[in-house]
Amino acid sequence: MSEDAWGPTDAAALLDQAPCGLVVTTEDGTILSANRTFATWIGSSPFDLRGRRFQELLTMGGRIFHQTHWAPLMKLQGSVAEVKLDLLHTKGHVITMLLNGARREHAEGVRNELAFFGTVERDRYERELLAARKRAEELLSEKATAERDLRNAQAALALAYEHSERRASFAEQMIAIASHDLKNPLTAIKMASELLGRVERCDREQKLLSSIVSSSERAHRMIADLLDLASVRIGQGLQIKRQLIDVCRLVDQSVGELRVAFAHAQIRHLSKGAGWAEVDPDRTQQMIGNLVANSVAYGDLRHPITITTELRSGALWVSVHNHGQVIPQSLIPDLFEPMTRASDRTDHVRSVGLGLFIVREITNAHGGTVNVCSSPDRGTAFQIQLPLR
Repeated sequence: MSEDAWGPTDAAALLDQAPCGLVVTTEDGTILSANRTFATWIGSSPFDLRGRRFQELLTMGGRIFHQTHWAPLMKLQGSVAEVKLDLLHTKGHVITMLLNGARREHAEGVRNELAFFGTVERDRYERELLAARKRAEELLSEKATAERDLRNAQAALALAYEHSERRASFAEQMIAIASHDLKNPLTAIKMASELLGRVERCDREQKLLSSIVSSSERAHRMIADLLDLASVRIGQGLQIKRQLIDVCRLVDQSVGELRVAFAHAQIRHLSKGAGWAEVDPDRTQQMIGNLVANSVAYGDLRHPITITTELRSGALWVSVHNHGQVIPQSLIPDLFEPMTRASDRTDHVRSVGLGLFIVREITNAHGGTVNVCSSPDRGTAFQIQLPLR
């Protein structure tokens, strides 16, 4: 539609219902006209606003701002833009608006032509923007604080770790030294007991000597385990010396010694075929001894402890089986860790909780594997596999 198609009535209606407030005042602020949009915003009518001073619609702060700032600017430069004003609604609450104004001279005098825009959405956006900025600054501050705390915690942790490493190393060295130094007097006790045992004695004295020999052997095994633990902890690992040995003969020899040490237990050896293997004989006997001691401690001694050996698939397989208490499945993943027990049972044959750990380390040193199966109907079996070279 062309401009010529608009009549005076249409133009007046358009201005009256414009999406912004429109007000015309004299130079002293007397309202000559106001559109319906502006009047509605402040809770009045265009008719009631005519003849009133515009300053009366402002808050006290708005009146001061009018007198000191935007009214002088209108006279000086002829216009103002985006001036924020607080106006009073007829019900008493404050309405914030943005003012764009122009000062024009007409034949009948100076006129201030004012246009007002609502700031609700803009204020909300500004508040959200300020809140977001404040939150970002808080998060940045929290991040800096967290990073500083993390650095401090890492430094403290590193220091604590260093101290604990020193203490652990010192303790392990002391264990190694003490264990090593204890071996000599224990060996002397064992030899003296054996010499005394060669002379015929009464039953009571013979039992006492047997008890001394048994206790010294047990202490010797405990010391050997502690020395092995210290060696592993300080990074040296367990040393093995491979020799070509007759498997059946070696295990039979070990079984003979274990029958003396555990006279109250039934220990038997089943060999599935004879043969030779290149392994460390002392360490192999140590593994078998630790597993038998474990079976004596936790097994049902009314049934025999069975050691089975077999050479097959390029490996030496050694199995130690016992009947009795089942190992809970929850304990099996950590069963070969130091100081781990298969149960809460106490027994005079138990060591310091390193037997299975030593078995695992010796097996690893040979490049082999060890596992355990335990069930109520089949009992408990530890199986070692040592690959042959």
